[in-house]
Amino acid sequence: MQKIRWNDNWKFWADKDAFALIWNIPDNAQDITLPHDAMIADKPHPDSPNRTSTGFRDGDCYTYVKLFTPEESWRDQIVQVYFEGVYMNAMVYLNGQFIAKNPYGYTGFTAPLNSYLKFGEVNELRVLVRNGAMNNSRWYSGSGIYRDVWLQTSGLTRIVPQGVQVRTEEIRDDAAVLKITAEIENRSTQPAELVLETVLKDPAGVRAGREKTSLRLTAGEQRTLVQRILVEAPKCWSEEQPALYAIETMLCTPAGEELDADDDRFGIRNLSLDSKKGLQVNGQTVKLRGACIHHDSGIIGAATYEDAQYRQVLLLKKAGFNAIRMSHHPMAEAMLRACDELGVYVMDELTDMWNRMKSNYDYGLYFNEWWEKDTEAMVRKDFNHPCVVLYSIGNEIPEIGMDAGSATAHAISAKLHALDETRYTTAGINGVFAAGDSVPVIMADVASGMAQRGEEVGNVNDFLTMADDHMDEIVVHRCISERLEKACASLDVAGYNYMTARYEPDGKNYPNRVIVGSETYPPEIARNWGEITRLSHVIGDFTWTGWDYIGEAGVGIPGYHFGEGGFGAQFPAQLAYCGDIDLTGMRRPASYYREIVFGLRKDPYIAVQNPYHYGEPVMKTPWVISDATHSWTFKDCEEKPVIVEVYAPGDEVELIQDGVSLGRKPAGKETGFITTYETTYRKGTLKAIAYEKGDVIGQQELMSAGDAVTLVVKKEPWYREKAAQAEGAAQQLTYYSIELLDENGKLVTDAEREITVTAPENVQVALGSGDPKPAHNYNERVTDTFGGRAQMIIVGTAPKGCIRVTAEDGLEVEI
Repeated sequence: MQKIRWNDNWKFWADKDAFALIWNIPDNAQDITLPHDAMIADKPHPDSPNRTSTGFRDGDCYTYVKLFTPEESWRDQIVQVYFEGVYMNAMVYLNGQFIAKNPYGYTGFTAPLNSYLKFGEVNELRVLVRNGAMNNSRWYSGSGIYRDVWLQTSGLTRIVPQGVQVRTEEIRDDAAVLKITAEIENRSTQPAELVLETVLKDPAGVRAGREKTSLRLTAGEQRTLVQRILVEAPKCWSEEQPALYAIETMLCTPAGEELDADDDRFGIRNLSLDSKKGLQVNGQTVKLRGACIHHDSGIIGAATYEDAQYRQVLLLKKAGFNAIRMSHHPMAEAMLRACDELGVYVMDELTDMWNRMKSNYDYGLYFNEWWEKDTEAMVRKDFNHPCVVLYSIGNEIPEIGMDAGSATAHAISAKLHALDETRYTTAGINGVFAAGDSVPVIMADVASGMAQRGEEVGNVNDFLTMADDHMDEIVVHRCISERLEKACASLDVAGYNYMTARYEPDGKNYPNRVIVGSETYPPEIARNWGEITRLSHVIGDFTWTGWDYIGEAGVGIPGYHFGEGGFGAQFPAQLAYCGDIDLTGMRRPASYYREIVFGLRKDPYIAVQNPYHYGEPVMKTPWVISDATHSWTFKDCEEKPVIVEVYAPGDEVELIQDGVSLGRKPAGKETGFITTYETTYRKGTLKAIAYEKGDVIGQQELMSAGDAVTLVVKKEPWYREKAAQAEGAAQQLTYYSIELLDENGKLVTDAEREITVTAPENVQVALGSGDPKPAHNYNERVTDTFGGRAQMIIVGTAPKGCIRVTAEDGLEVEI
């Protein structure tokens, strides 16, 4: 099959007239190149019906059109278009004739063109996108054709798309046995004598195996062919050595004429799972250091670019993660490729809802009729990606512990096992959500226990208030245990969202149950990781979240008055702000804290609580550690009290301020890896030293900055350059960091300046920062620095010298 990206030369407009008797292309239609996120272009506003869910951004109804002239060779070929992702309710038409639909916004689907092609003239492919019913998502979804589109052509006798699958049957010291299945079909009216040839190449491009199989297909027949190939001295795929093999599959006539071909990459690796050894990859136990992430790519929105996905996975791995949970839908193919290349394990997730909706117009409207097709689409997409180790059947499904929900869980898990017997199933189960109508009983029992202990009970009807201090008691309640027995009955791995208190007792009560912390609070990583490393049946932790994202605005924003942050956050809050890494890719204090807890960092890390709000109670959700930042530069705070947090390994830490020791204190596991000091702010230097049994194991200095005198624009490396050049691919995105520095080249974290970018209209520019409350939209070419920083992304290419970056005080840089 010939596959070409079909992203160029599309027309786009917001469509307000569904009942149009004549379809035309309006004069205001934009010329665009896919991928394209229509939602990010419209400015957020406080009256959005989506509210905080999408960061106060509206969805709408859109039309995409591509005009093309069919090639004459297509008359005797199968011609189709594959859409990797369209959000949502996509309807596809060729020359006005309906050819395909896909309600779900996160699975790929195919639109066949043959029936309505018009040869010798211009044809119109029209895609209607209906995302105007709000709200339909709990997070920023984006809108439109936000992933790649492919034109696929083949002969009538062909290899079915995504029909070649590689299984590792056995790995020995000297060899590996691979089982390869290939779906072949003959759509012609005549029988066909065929030869299927498979060639494997190792990571260096050297042939590693070959097999030929002869077959005869009758007219209209489809058959799955099985081949076994021995690979000597295999290079196995793992997080430490992500070795990728190539597979080339050719369908030929007996005389050697090639009828069709397919190529892909795969990894040789096997998985095993039990409660004693946990998850094993190639016979080695692996603990998953996981990050939950949503799918937007920061200031460019939901548009899915290979460069952005690779950069995100690379930075997550550099920060200490070895696994990603795609929350809460199937992962983009570009990110799967990045995880394959970089050695990052993946939990791919089917959906956020089943038959009980979480938003008024979400996928729950379609789930019952579409889940099987969408499950198959996810598995066929994932199958040859060695990074995928777990399939999640759903996230926080309220009905999963009920009779009907348990039956649905069984059906999905069985479907996944039938499609792919090599991987394991799980679900992100929130015990409180699963408890459903048992919540009043749980609350009454917890309140009774509080009364017996002499604790103030308060309003027992305010579940969220009670949950703040008594979540451990709640999640181990017998009612939740009963629901979990049904919820976990069909799963290979019990995914626990925010139920650390169940890890140890459930290991005793259910000795064969394997557990993963499928979603956890960032402040609890020290407790969680201690349990995970101690308990063999708990295979990992996935924090919420590894990377900040648009939508669920405020969940991680610390506030001091109602409306500033948390669940009551008001506009202009647009980001969740609970990521270890911020929206632009900068690591936040929580990231370094986690790295220390994981045992991957010896140097301590200094974070300073906001001195402007010293003594004020911080209004924060369970996803917030504190309001601390990595800065010792605070204007107008001289001689004011301040609290310094030091994240440190070892057993002791010392904080030195301007050469004067503030004392040694316990550190490491004893303090949950956080030690605090109270001091007086003065411009100067803080130095933290970590000790282990009296020996220095690491240190860090944090110095105050002077006034901002320099605007520096730095171009990031093209992380995918080597792989892209091998594929013949061009650079899609160029990232630039924008920083305000003092005369010594130090970042001035309290310098907030308006930054303006001037560039030709045909140069697509995204400009923003990690600020959870941005004053400008990311396409306005103006932003304010946040913590002394901003980010610019150029989509495509721009001539040298055509872009100017200017700060409001007159500093200017040309690139």
